[in-house]
Amino acid sequence: MEQLITYFETIPPLHRTLILVGGITFFWILEGIVPLFSVRYKKWKHALPNMFFTLTTIIINFPLAFLLLKTSDWTVVNNFGIINWLPKIPFWLYVVLGVMLLDLIGAYTAHFVEHKVKPLWMVHLVHHSDHNVDTTTANRHHPLESLIRYMFTLLGVFLVGAPVGIIMLYQSLSVVLSQFNHANIKLPTKLDTAISWLLISPDMHKVHHHYKLPYTDSNYGNIFSIWDHMFGTYMALNREKITYGVDTFPNEKENSSIKGLLKQPFHRYRKPSAIDNREGNVAV
Repeated sequence: MEQLITYFETIPPLHRTLILVGGITFFWILEGIVPLFSVRYKKWKHALPNMFFTLTTIIINFPLAFLLLKTSDWTVVNNFGIINWLPKIPFWLYVVLGVMLLDLIGAYTAHFVEHKVKPLWMVHLVHHSDHNVDTTTANRHHPLESLIRYMFTLLGVFLVGAPVGIIMLYQSLSVVLSQFNHANIKLPTKLDTAISWLLISPDMHKVHHHYKLPYTDSNYGNIFSIWDHMFGTYMALNREKITYGVDTFPNEKENSSIKGLLKQPFHRYRKPSAIDNREGNVAV
């Protein structure tokens, strides 16, 4: 574990790029071998806006990374943060707790808040308005959302007191797990269910992308599923009944346009009606 953290403390930019590109490439290929839904769209055309938002996320996060590093260094020097206040524990447990708490604050909490605060939901809508969810959807975030997620991650680093190695490990796992659970892949049902008790599995996250409430407001996790099980936000739905998108923004052409997606957060919000929300399936 010490060697792993030492590696991530000084991980070269090229290696971080390879994790991002390698993950997309691997799951892109896997989607063609064991697809969940038959591909009825042009994958490259669909990927273009999603890759554009991947690029904007990188551009926004790169110059702000120094704040994460400075905050991390301050917490370590001043012995500040949750994992630094714990009694002496094995190093592997220190790392695991650090990653889990960063996931709770930087991913689960950020995601939950985006669904509950209307202006933030309108920003997050760009991610949900994809009508053909696949591995490229993982990085489909409006530039404003990239800033919002960054602020939650920064808060997580401060509260957790995570050293740089744990932060880099967390971010790498976050990228790969997000690509995995968004991928248009069909795992054996029992395997997917088994994975979902610890990690966010593809079927579990696809429920979150169902176009109607209450399923849209469930399964907020990114890496660990424990938070959804613990806080009562876990829901299940037969994967064959899942329809992607958002019922209040059904225009697939606009939802596939970079220009349209950039303007999407500024649309007038329409609250779904009781009829909109009616769903015959029962949450588990």
